[in-house]
Amino acid sequence: MSPRNIIFKKTCKDKSVGVFMGKRDFVDRVDSVDPVDGVVLIDPEALAGRKVFVTLSCIFRYGRDDMDVMGIAFRRELFLSTRQVYPPLQDREKGIHTRVQAKLLRKLGSNAYPFFFEFPDNLPCSVALQPAPHDVGKQCAVEFEIKAFSAESQDAKVRKRSTVKLMLRKVQYAPDSQGVPPTVETTKDFVMSDKPLHVKATLDKELYYHGETIHVDVNITNNSNKTIKNVILSVDQVATVVLFSNDSYIKCVDIEDSGDSVSAGATLQKVYKLLPLLANNRERRGIALDGKLKHEDTNLASSSIIKEGLQKEVLGIMVSYKVMVKLIVGGMMGSSEVGLEVPFRLMHPKPDAVKESEMEDELVFQEFKRSYLKGIIGAGDDDDEEGNVSGGDDMGPKEK
Repeated sequence: MSPRNIIFKKTCKDKSVGVFMGKRDFVDRVDSVDPVDGVVLIDPEALAGRKVFVTLSCIFRYGRDDMDVMGIAFRRELFLSTRQVYPPLQDREKGIHTRVQAKLLRKLGSNAYPFFFEFPDNLPCSVALQPAPHDVGKQCAVEFEIKAFSAESQDAKVRKRSTVKLMLRKVQYAPDSQGVPPTVETTKDFVMSDKPLHVKATLDKELYYHGETIHVDVNITNNSNKTIKNVILSVDQVATVVLFSNDSYIKCVDIEDSGDSVSAGATLQKVYKLLPLLANNRERRGIALDGKLKHEDTNLASSSIIKEGLQKEVLGIMVSYKVMVKLIVGGMMGSSEVGLEVPFRLMHPKPDAVKESEMEDELVFQEFKRSYLKGIIGAGDDDDEEGNVSGGDDMGPKEK
């Protein structure tokens, strides 16, 4: 059976505006990003002469929307683009960019109008910092949102009843090719020791998929007169929050306290296994997670890949990973540490692409309602304002 054309549908409370989109995940391929396209369905009677606008925004939220210190809100718009959809400013046919848009316009009729946005290449992907179990309100996150609303003008006060919002995700998938397996080595000299300690750590590959085990080959040549009392390995997640300044937060997401020792003049060659999973870190505040839609689960945030030359321009939350190898070295004056860092990438594999020619002609509409999500933690994340609920059967196609 061919893949179905699932259409995400949401309508504002006064039924004046409805949004229809063929997808909610948009892929950042580093050199290009999927454009955001959809269709707005209007009710001329409910509009009562008002215009209809659609905005695409990227918001960095670092506190609840109702929090405010000296007039400064805890959110910042990293990107905002607005289009007037109705009355249309160009011929309707010129606004059609995709096959799904064309199908929707045929299905929805003459009161449907297309919209189209392109992402700039300096925006981060959807990432959220995990709140503690007792935290309330919205979490610190980079979020993307489509908002459609009716108003007398773009700058006029917008009524909640006339507004509909749909959360989107900007995601990255693993590249097609693997990089060179990373290797890091270091040599440590000690006072009162004629020969040094040499440590080398090698990963079995440079890129891992979420849920894959990381194999770390550790080779220790201890020619010193010191004894290595323990070998500890960990996977550290580094979340760099780039907004007013660059602040990095390092969280250990897996650890192996081996208890292995290496006496003076001895060697150790051993492969250690590490498995970073969100399942083992669900109670820990501040761990970076991939952005999610409210009714879905998520995972540890994927590594961020930034287009060359844009490192200093990208705001938001950047994520990277490294394996830490730490040797606890005994001595007469107490223990000391010898460590090294081995960077790697953690991402999702690229899903199989579905050719448009293989898609069914039938459109399957999927509505978003709070009532569908009762009892689910996080329900309401997508409907934070009154009126941002689906219009149900009062607007748009009724058949599945």
